[in-house]
Amino acid sequence: MGKKSLSSLDWVSRFLDETPGDEEIGGAPRQVQGACWSKVEPTPIPDPILRLWSTEMADELGVIEGGEEFLGGNKIANGMRPYAQRYGGHQFGNWAGQLGDGRAITLGEVNTGSKILELQLKGSGITPYSRFADGKAVLRSSIREFLCSEAMHHLGIPTTRALSLVSTGEDVVRDIMYDGKPAPEPGAIVCRVAESFIRFGSFQIHTLTGDFDALKKLVDYTVKHHFPHHNVDNDDGLIEWLKQIADDTASMIAHWMRVGFVHGVMNTDNMSIHGLTIDYGPYGWLENFDPGWTPNTTDAERRRYRFGHQAQIGTWNYARLLESIGPLMNEPEKLYDALEFYEVRYQKYSNALWADKLGLEEFNSEDEELVKELISILQSVETDMTIFFRLLSKLKEPNIEELKFAFYDEDKIPIDKWNNWLNKWWFRVNGEPNLEKMKMANPKYVLRNWMAQLAIDAAEKEDYSVAIELYEMLKNPYDEQPNYEEKWFQKRPEWARHRVGCSMLSCSS
Repeated sequence: MGKKSLSSLDWVSRFLDETPGDEEIGGAPRQVQGACWSKVEPTPIPDPILRLWSTEMADELGVIEGGEEFLGGNKIANGMRPYAQRYGGHQFGNWAGQLGDGRAITLGEVNTGSKILELQLKGSGITPYSRFADGKAVLRSSIREFLCSEAMHHLGIPTTRALSLVSTGEDVVRDIMYDGKPAPEPGAIVCRVAESFIRFGSFQIHTLTGDFDALKKLVDYTVKHHFPHHNVDNDDGLIEWLKQIADDTASMIAHWMRVGFVHGVMNTDNMSIHGLTIDYGPYGWLENFDPGWTPNTTDAERRRYRFGHQAQIGTWNYARLLESIGPLMNEPEKLYDALEFYEVRYQKYSNALWADKLGLEEFNSEDEELVKELISILQSVETDMTIFFRLLSKLKEPNIEELKFAFYDEDKIPIDKWNNWLNKWWFRVNGEPNLEKMKMANPKYVLRNWMAQLAIDAAEKEDYSVAIELYEMLKNPYDEQPNYEEKWFQKRPEWARHRVGCSMLSCSS
């Protein structure tokens, strides 16, 4: 069968049919009670132009390239029933009340034949959950979302996907650093795709407003369509379902740590129940190995969402999900079993991924000291995480000379410490590390912030070639790709060290 246009796909809307909603159509910000969603239509834009397109996502959906009128929100196809989802969340550790899709509108679900996927426009206009915002998105944040979601997929990390990026032909005013200097920027809309966009906060909003009937309906819908092998008719069934979410979430965060990804804003409303990386805002990739680094300026003082704290935040967020399901249980104390399960699973995944990164056949208790010592030495001098581990994956003998390219200042390398650790590691692997395993755990190319910024700078001048080049390169992050090496297998350039968009980002990013 050939590919279809977006307008002729088989659209379904199970979420609207089976969960309580708000039938009022419109985008006026308001408090919505007892609902999981509100009907709303995208705001038309003046000049939709398709700029970026994921051929792989299009192939999975079975669609032909194009459809700017739908991807920009100017037209609604037969069968589409657009809506914005209602949810709440803990933001930076504090309950924030009703949040919801403030700049995202789900067009509906598409039956691909093998699965059902949701298509959602991000930046498509005001919704009942926009609060005081305009529901729009700017080009820079849209490029970052498109590139990173596709890059994460090819790194083997669970994530929402991107189908397209459409420029809108209008300016959007943003205060990029929240410093009282708003300025107009070009607007854009990303079409993102996922099994669903249900979050931890989707359940929290009902529990914390005392609407347990809506909570039960949402749980039943979620399990029926997304976890069909589970049964939540009793406490034990609920626990087993929650353990599945724990397992998926723990695996996702362990993979973030493996590649040096920092989400930047791990609020509970940004945690997918499918264990998907979702909501690419002020994210970043470690340049120098610094467990205390966060890319989010809003988090600069407390560093709650710093790289080295992501596993603990995962535990905290998961505990909030468990609390939200508690009212449905006869014996809520059983939830402690699920929380313990999460912690055990995360440690298992983390150990396994360290074994892969270091070329060990398996991780044992003695390897914990080897890893701790490595983490300590990596912080002793500015060291590029991605380059270091990639070069380690090619090492033929335990000598720091072969790894010098990973350091920002070779004169400061603690050579004796490094050679001592390298010899310990070499002894551990009997001089034969599993290099192929290491190469598949340590990518050569990741979407560093300075790389994304170069794509943004060019795109703001109507040149999307850099974004397209990065998209193509990041499809194969574990391959050598020598044609890209001189340009992109590089440490952070000095111009990017303190530049907005590279070293620091806000939630506006």
